[in-house]
Amino acid sequence: MSVIPCCQNAELRKKIEEFAETLKTEAHKLGDHGLDDQEFYNSGLFRGAIERVRGQFSATMRDKREFVKRVLNYMQDGGYIADWESAGEANRHDYAVKLNSGKTAVIELKGCLDGNNTNIFERPPHAQEFIIWSVCTNPGADPRHNAWSGIHTRLSAEIIYREQRVDGVVIWDMVCGTLGRPCPKLENQPDRTTEVGPFSLPPACIYVMPATTPSPRNNPHPPAQTLGDVELLKAFHECFGGVDAEVSYVNFEVAYQGSETVRTTTITRDGAIAQQSGPTAIRRS
Repeated sequence: MSVIPCCQNAELRKKIEEFAETLKTEAHKLGDHGLDDQEFYNSGLFRGAIERVRGQFSATMRDKREFVKRVLNYMQDGGYIADWESAGEANRHDYAVKLNSGKTAVIELKGCLDGNNTNIFERPPHAQEFIIWSVCTNPGADPRHNAWSGIHTRLSAEIIYREQRVDGVVIWDMVCGTLGRPCPKLENQPDRTTEVGPFSLPPACIYVMPATTPSPRNNPHPPAQTLGDVELLKAFHECFGGVDAEVSYVNFEVAYQGSETVRTTTITRDGAIAQQSGPTAIRRS
């Protein structure tokens, strides 16, 4: 097992690497720039164009927000949540969800979890549940690297250092179950998809986290909550055909090691350890 059931599509990754090499050596033949190959690469035109395209891909949130809107509408229509609203640009978080119990859950939308943006979040005072939702639309990204980087390297450090409680993480988007990111949950049961508008979605990858923030002296090893303790995660699980054995539970154990605070992250699934770190010092980027 590993931090997340899916893995990078090795064939697609190989094709991406090959195409990238071709692009680096043949790009000067594209377009009507009037430069020879040496002038082209020395001018900064190629690097500037690559950075522009990269920025356009990373900056746009429209497609991600459209995906989230369709998913939350589907959950509301099915009776799994009572209501939801976009929090607007004035707030640091992205969505507020009214649960069927009357509680308020808040969602913070993130990308692939391997970047510094993952560290930027603030649990609002009115949130009775606080969820990080990773929407990673890059088919060439490595989901195992991103999930572990996000949960262990980045989120755990912020949870412990800033005492920011996060009730759970959802790693799930429109690329899941596609050719770019095959889903093991569909391997023997391809009918386990849910049609939401133009998307055919496998069950979500859900990570349940502790109800309290770890502290070396007072709370060194808080256990993960149960799925039933986090109503929004349970709603995702039930709405999209999750199986209990597929839910991941995250535990943090913290201690002092000399002058440093270290944490050990353990992720279990179906009663077995899926991935575990050694004691790792907290170094926030």
